[in-house]
Amino acid sequence: MRVAVFAGSSSGVGRQYREAAEDLGRSLARAGVGVVYGGAHVGLMGAMADAALAEGGEVVGVIPRSLVEWEVAHGGLTDLRVTETMHERKALMAELSDGFVALPGGVGTLEELFEVWTWQHLAIHAKPVALLDVAGFWTPLRAMLGTMVKSGFIKPHYAETLLVTTDAAQLLTAFEAWTPPDLKWEGDVAP
Repeated sequence: MRVAVFAGSSSGVGRQYREAAEDLGRSLARAGVGVVYGGAHVGLMGAMADAALAEGGEVVGVIPRSLVEWEVAHGGLTDLRVTETMHERKALMAELSDGFVALPGGVGTLEELFEVWTWQHLAIHAKPVALLDVAGFWTPLRAMLGTMVKSGFIKPHYAETLLVTTDAAQLLTAFEAWTPPDLKWEGDVAP
């Protein structure tokens, strides 16, 4: 099993985000779960990868050539795959992974999260998608999703497919218990 981890290329303000990233990397490695991530040595991405590697875990980085040229690629991974574009990067990460989790991050993390969550709803994949909520980081996003549900843009049962955990142990338990949702329009389209 492999889990794709979406995370910030910066470490954020405060030690709690880096500690959570390191804990996730260690916990996945100890559980025998491989990591697929964006391939960089910087920020939460690098901290998570280093922690998994230090525990003997498999860490597969997937990075576009332009970021390799900017010298942000991690040099010590189990496997580093270089793509030509960001689109190829995300597709390969999804292909190599059995589930997805987002640590705190910026717009890139959000974009990756929402793309794989959308793919889940469209049955492009049948894999769990989760937030690792560190110190309430994802609370505002969860509130926005609640507003989308109340406004009729997301059905409640689709919103519930986004798992929310606060630590790596919860994440692994949630992934084990997860079942794929119904197809997006199954029973939703009026005759």
